[in-house]
Amino acid sequence: MPAKKDMPSTVARSSRKAQDTWGETHDSAVDQYGEGERAHRTAFASLKHTHEKVGDHWVAKQEKGPSDAHAARGGAAARRGGETAGGVDANASKAHLLGVARRLDVKGRSSMTKPQLVDAIQKANDRATARARD
Repeated sequence: MPAKKDMPSTVARSSRKAQDTWGETHDSAVDQYGEGERAHRTAFASLKHTHEKVGDHWVAKQEKGPSDAHAARGGAAARRGGETAGGVDANASKAHLLGVARRLDVKGRSSMTKPQLVDAIQKANDRATARARD
Protein backbone atom coordinates (compact mmCIF):
# COMPACT_ATOMS: atom_id res chain seq x y z
CA MET A 1 0.00 0.00 0.00
CA PRO A 2 1.93 3.09 -1.23
CA ALA A 3 -0.12 5.50 0.89
CA LYS A 4 1.43 4.35 4.17
CA LYS A 5 4.97 5.26 3.14
CA ASP A 6 3.96 8.43 1.27
CA MET A 7 1.47 9.83 3.80
CA PRO A 8 2.30 13.43 4.73
CA SER A 9 2.92 14.08 8.43
CA THR A 10 -0.11 16.38 8.71
CA VAL A 11 -2.35 13.52 7.58
CA ALA A 12 -0.56 10.99 9.79
CA ARG A 13 -1.32 13.23 12.82
CA SER A 14 -5.01 13.36 11.87
CA SER A 15 -8.00 11.11 12.57
CA ARG A 16 -8.28 7.60 11.15
CA LYS A 17 -11.01 8.88 8.79
CA ALA A 18 -8.70 11.56 7.37
CA GLN A 19 -5.91 9.00 6.96
CA ASP A 20 -8.26 6.53 5.26
CA THR A 21 -9.65 9.19 2.92
CA TRP A 22 -6.19 10.34 1.87
CA GLY A 23 -4.79 6.80 1.69
CA GLU A 24 -7.58 5.20 -0.31
CA THR A 25 -7.65 8.07 -2.79
CA HIS A 26 -3.86 8.08 -3.08
CA ASP A 27 -3.67 4.35 -3.75
CA SER A 28 -6.44 4.53 -6.34
CA ALA A 29 -4.69 7.46 -8.03
CA VAL A 30 -1.39 5.56 -8.05
CA ASP A 31 -3.15 2.67 -9.81
CA GLN A 32 -4.61 5.06 -12.36
CA TYR A 33 -1.84 7.66 -12.87
CA GLY A 34 1.27 6.11 -11.35
CA GLU A 35 3.27 7.22 -8.32
CA GLY A 36 4.07 10.90 -8.05
CA GLU A 37 2.75 14.41 -7.71
CA ARG A 38 -0.57 13.73 -9.48
CA ALA A 39 -1.47 10.97 -7.01
CA HIS A 40 -0.67 13.28 -4.09
CA ARG A 41 -2.69 16.17 -5.55
CA THR A 42 -5.64 13.85 -6.11
CA ALA A 43 -5.47 12.54 -2.54
CA PHE A 44 -5.35 16.06 -1.09
CA ALA A 45 -8.23 17.19 -3.31
CA SER A 46 -10.34 14.36 -1.94
CA LEU A 47 -9.29 15.09 1.66
CA LYS A 48 -10.12 18.80 1.30
CA HIS A 49 -13.73 17.93 0.40
CA THR A 50 -14.30 16.26 3.76
CA HIS A 51 -11.65 17.82 6.05
CA GLU A 52 -9.99 21.15 6.73
CA LYS A 53 -6.52 21.84 8.01
CA VAL A 54 -6.44 23.26 11.52
CA GLY A 55 -2.96 23.76 12.89
CA ASP A 56 -0.79 20.73 12.19
CA HIS A 57 -3.55 18.24 11.32
CA TRP A 58 -6.84 17.75 9.44
CA VAL A 59 -10.29 17.77 11.08
CA ALA A 60 -13.65 16.78 9.61
CA LYS A 61 -15.71 19.60 8.12
CA GLN A 62 -19.33 20.03 9.17
CA GLU A 63 -20.42 20.02 5.52
CA LYS A 64 -18.71 18.19 2.69
CA GLY A 65 -17.76 20.12 -0.40
CA PRO A 66 -14.99 22.09 -2.09
CA SER A 67 -12.80 24.09 0.28
CA ASP A 68 -12.22 27.08 -1.99
CA ALA A 69 -12.97 28.51 -5.44
CA HIS A 70 -10.02 26.64 -6.92
CA ALA A 71 -11.35 23.28 -5.71
CA ALA A 72 -14.86 24.13 -6.87
CA ARG A 73 -13.64 24.39 -10.48
CA GLY A 74 -12.49 20.77 -10.35
CA GLY A 75 -10.98 18.60 -13.05
CA ALA A 76 -8.80 20.10 -15.75
CA ALA A 77 -9.62 23.67 -14.70
CA ALA A 78 -8.22 23.07 -11.22
CA ARG A 79 -5.10 21.38 -12.59
CA ARG A 80 -4.24 24.50 -14.60
CA GLY A 81 -3.04 26.09 -11.39
CA GLY A 82 -4.01 29.05 -9.33
CA GLU A 83 -4.15 29.88 -5.68
CA THR A 84 -5.69 27.50 -3.18
CA ALA A 85 -6.51 28.12 0.45
CA GLY A 86 -4.05 25.43 1.52
CA GLY A 87 -6.58 23.28 3.33
CA VAL A 88 -8.44 26.17 4.98
CA ASP A 89 -12.18 25.88 4.34
CA ALA A 90 -12.51 29.26 2.62
CA ASN A 91 -16.14 28.44 1.77
CA ALA A 92 -17.05 28.20 5.47
CA SER A 93 -18.88 31.02 7.21
CA LYS A 94 -16.97 33.92 8.71
CA ALA A 95 -18.17 32.77 12.14
CA HIS A 96 -16.60 29.35 11.56
CA LEU A 97 -13.34 30.92 10.38
CA LEU A 98 -13.31 33.15 13.47
CA GLY A 99 -13.66 30.02 15.62
CA VAL A 100 -10.75 28.33 13.85
CA ALA A 101 -8.68 31.52 14.20
CA ARG A 102 -9.51 31.59 17.91
CA ARG A 103 -8.32 27.96 18.29
CA LEU A 104 -5.08 28.91 16.56
CA ASP A 105 -4.72 32.12 18.61
CA VAL A 106 -4.60 34.38 15.54
CA LYS A 107 -4.04 37.94 16.75
CA GLY A 108 -6.35 40.68 15.41
CA ARG A 109 -8.89 38.17 14.10
CA SER A 110 -11.97 40.13 15.21
CA SER A 111 -11.23 43.00 12.82
CA MET A 112 -10.28 40.82 9.83
CA THR A 113 -12.30 40.33 6.67
CA LYS A 114 -13.09 36.79 5.56
CA PRO A 115 -10.20 36.69 3.02
CA GLN A 116 -7.83 38.05 5.67
CA LEU A 117 -8.99 35.32 8.09
CA VAL A 118 -8.31 32.64 5.46
CA ASP A 119 -4.79 34.00 4.91
CA ALA A 120 -4.10 34.31 8.65
CA ILE A 121 -5.33 30.77 9.32
CA GLN A 122 -3.22 29.44 6.46
CA LYS A 123 -0.12 31.12 7.94
CA ALA A 124 -0.94 29.82 11.43
CA ASN A 125 -1.38 26.31 9.99
CA ASP A 126 2.01 26.56 8.27
CA ARG A 127 3.68 27.64 11.51
CA ALA A 128 2.02 24.81 13.48
CA THR A 129 3.07 22.25 10.88
CA ALA A 130 6.66 23.52 10.90
CA ARG A 131 6.77 23.31 14.73
CA ALA A 132 5.36 19.76 14.64
CA ARG A 133 8.05 18.65 12.19
CA ASP A 134 10.91 19.96 14.37
